[in-house]
Amino acid sequence: MRFITILFLTLISFQIQAQDGIDFFHGTWEEALEEAKAKDKIIFVDAYAVWCGPCKRMAKNVFTDAAVGKFYNQNFINMKIDMEKKMGRKFGKKYPVSAYPTLMYIDAKGELVHKVKGGQKIDGFIKLGKFALSKVDYSKDFAEAYEKGDRDPELVYNYVKALNKAGKPSLKIANEYIRSQKDMTTEQNLKFLLEATTAADSRIFNMMIKNRKAIEAVTSKEVVLNKIELACIRTAEKAVEFQNPDLHNEAVKKMKKYHPKKAAQFEVASEMKFCLACGDEKKYLKACDKYAKKQVKKDAEKLNALALEIAQNLPKDTKALKQAEKYAKKATENGNAYNYYMTYASILLQNGKKEKALEIANKSLELAKGNRGVEGTVMRLIKKIEKS
Repeated sequence: MRFITILFLTLISFQIQAQDGIDFFHGTWEEALEEAKAKDKIIFVDAYAVWCGPCKRMAKNVFTDAAVGKFYNQNFINMKIDMEKKMGRKFGKKYPVSAYPTLMYIDAKGELVHKVKGGQKIDGFIKLGKFALSKVDYSKDFAEAYEKGDRDPELVYNYVKALNKAGKPSLKIANEYIRSQKDMTTEQNLKFLLEATTAADSRIFNMMIKNRKAIEAVTSKEVVLNKIELACIRTAEKAVEFQNPDLHNEAVKKMKKYHPKKAAQFEVASEMKFCLACGDEKKYLKACDKYAKKQVKKDAEKLNALALEIAQNLPKDTKALKQAEKYAKKATENGNAYNYYMTYASILLQNGKKEKALEIANKSLELAKGNRGVEGTVMRLIKKIEKS
């Protein structure tokens, strides 16, 4: 299910500008810990060096991505630490690194939650963040008191919030609390409704919408819009999981009604995932074409990503691979990057066009000159083509 979420967020992010990326915290490590305590968040640290190639690529292509920004800004205090400067050297004494970048997730107590070496791509980076969140489960801190009968509103709110953060079901607890309340329009209960909303196909979602203006007044319009989008994504995920067209239609309908600005991009992303899950390759490819024409256009990065997705999802479908080849070719025409040529060469090989694949792979190698790690990857592709 987390993988499905990543796919939805990645597709949706392709249609949003780069300024929506990660908002990094500027301050000392001690201040970051205080901020994490105050906001009940984990700290994400990009431990980098200025000369590091993968660090630069992540800074340029991953940290600037809209889906990455949306997810990381909502769930983490984000920091970039140059490990070769004074602050980095001090930080490295407690949290040593042996490769760049090293990506760390540290809780408000300063305890290391998770640590990974090496650069990440967009979907893998979001997946990594979700894994880090899943390792910090504070719901047990509230579960015992709740089971003993404690129904203090603040405790129940924190319990539901902790369950949601850990990716655990919270609907039962939320409904029990709502049933016990005579007035859901108090400031505390309005915030509870916002936190308790996890999917668009629920009574709680409808209650949140009914009280939308009041909730916006105690939070903000942006916070409520983000909740609507995430709730619709969750319902679209369930539609995929159960192959349920009614849930799919409900998610799309509610996005159109309550978040029209992002409805078009949401609809095409969810349509692609739903059709693929249901095994309707024809509608899936049609949705991909609609996405390419109306959303992607001449954006090389998006064309490349779309070509890769189709080729990976339908590796034996002749029609699908031809469509993927078309997008991959357009990516190289609109962007002169080695990875676009690698994608194009790989798909040409899948389509049995060995000679053309070799030509394009060599073009990729020319563009990768000077980057040893990348050159090695391209050379392995060339050898694969030659042996085929």
